Amino acid sequence: MDFKQKAADLIVAQTNLPADQVFGLIERPKNAKMGDYAFPCFVLAKQFKKNPAAIAGEIAESISDEAFAKIVAVGPYVNFTIDHNLLIAQTLQAVLKQGQHYGDQELGKGNVPIDMSSPNIAKPMSMGHLRSTVIGNSIAKIFEKVGYTPVKINYLGDYGTQFGKLITAYKKWGNEADVKRDPIHYLFQYYVKFHQEAEDHPELEDEGRAWFKKLEDGDQEAVELWQWFREVSLKEFKRIYQELGVEFDSYNGEAFYNDKMDAVVEELKDKNLLVESRGAQVVELGQDENPAMILKSDGTSIYLTRDLAAAEWRMKEYNFVKMLYVVGNEQTEHFKQLKAVLKKMGYDWSDDIYHVPFGLITQNGKKLSTRKGNVVFLDQVLKDAVKLARAQIDAKNPSLANKDEVAHDVGVGAVIFHDLKNDRLDNFDFDLEEVVRFEGDTGPYVQYTNARAQSVLRKAKALGKEASLADINLDDEWAFQTAKDLADFPRIIARAEEKFEPSVVAKYSLALAKKFNKYYANVKILTDDEQLPARLALVEAVSTVLTEALRLLGVNAPKEM
Repeated sequence: MDFKQKAADLIVAQTNLPADQVFGLIERPKNAKMGDYAFPCFVLAKQFKKNPAAIAGEIAESISDEAFAKIVAVGPYVNFTIDHNLLIAQTLQAVLKQGQHYGDQELGKGNVPIDMSSPNIAKPMSMGHLRSTVIGNSIAKIFEKVGYTPVKINYLGDYGTQFGKLITAYKKWGNEADVKRDPIHYLFQYYVKFHQEAEDHPELEDEGRAWFKKLEDGDQEAVELWQWFREVSLKEFKRIYQELGVEFDSYNGEAFYNDKMDAVVEELKDKNLLVESRGAQVVELGQDENPAMILKSDGTSIYLTRDLAAAEWRMKEYNFVKMLYVVGNEQTEHFKQLKAVLKKMGYDWSDDIYHVPFGLITQNGKKLSTRKGNVVFLDQVLKDAVKLARAQIDAKNPSLANKDEVAHDVGVGAVIFHDLKNDRLDNFDFDLEEVVRFEGDTGPYVQYTNARAQSVLRKAKALGKEASLADINLDDEWAFQTAKDLADFPRIIARAEEKFEPSVVAKYSLALAKKFNKYYANVKILTDDEQLPARLALVEAVSTVLTEALRLLGVNAPKEM
């Protein structure tokens, strides 16, 4: 039962306010002793021609429902106190009957391509790539849970002027044997050296542009080098994605659209949208907006050209109902222009394109930069996280059977969770030792809480006891607070989908874990009395929901730690 909706329905029956307005106005009292929900009566003063406190009193006296133990007026508010045992019983029944499908909803249907991760070929995956990868992966899982069909697209950075620079660097300083031995390391070093040298020798930039033009024109040497760089890079990327537990439906990168851009340019010409500006070809977007460049003055394409081709192709291929771009906040203007140009082309489906921006990961307050060599490699971070997790497991549970597997789940999960617990748009500093702690607002804390719940269930099973939904009669405050959070899970998922915000789920899992740990500390769960099966049902429900919440974040939930 949705108790908030029930309270809203009771208020609506007494007023002429729209149902959605009433639902939106209902809030939680700051003091839990005053009730679980409160409706402010200020908005009714005009209708009733009375002061809000008098209105609250009249409404409270005229309504009642078995869902609420008390409905009383507190000043200008109508306060609702949920029947605790009813909420606990109904919630535990729903969770245990539905299992991992608890919280599934039909909020929409159809394909939702999600453009995410998108590392650049010939550069190592850094911490800078983590956010797009794990945010996109979590959003895909959340969208699937509410009825959509996500299509995860790794739009590889496998084209553009940087490849002209890399080819230039390889031809000047490269060694084939080195690249074969450790491809990503050496290709990255060449790229960094190019930019260092270009500061004193700006003519290198011209060489880079010239090699990119050769690549666009199909020069055999340029194409062969590019294909080699792409092949060795993708092999390394897939290994790291496997560590993160992330899979993709498509690796169509920028190069895939190379033969599709001319058609877009012609379409823009046919629709009289393309004009010349300082030698470049642009689309005017209005008096107060910068024009959208489609072709540079030397005739080469840019990101926008390819993204237009990609958007059109994806609509034809997937007939999407929404398309998401999980790309950094600094690209906001780019996606604003992409949507505006598509709209001018007559494509109303551009309204269903969403840029899902995010903030930066910093280290010691400084932005990470591949170009300057100030980079933290994601592969090394994951390895270090697993080592830290293993050290803590050795200390806490030296007899654990599958230490390596659990250490991997905890270490990698800690890195993912730390990213996703932060509001998507926030910047945050990364400190690995803080991230992998078993205490505090961390992924390992949530995983450990779930393992604790599983331990209780194993002990109960050894005693011949198990969870039961018959005659649930838990009346303690800790059980109620825990069950109230469990009841909130479907709403949390819907909000995360609406906001494209995995942090809603991550913060929820932390809150639920804290509520359960208070329950665990204050209640002797395994006491052999008539309420034991109901207490075990609560424990099992908590484990079910924590496991599912972590899954939606892309984090595994070990049953032992």
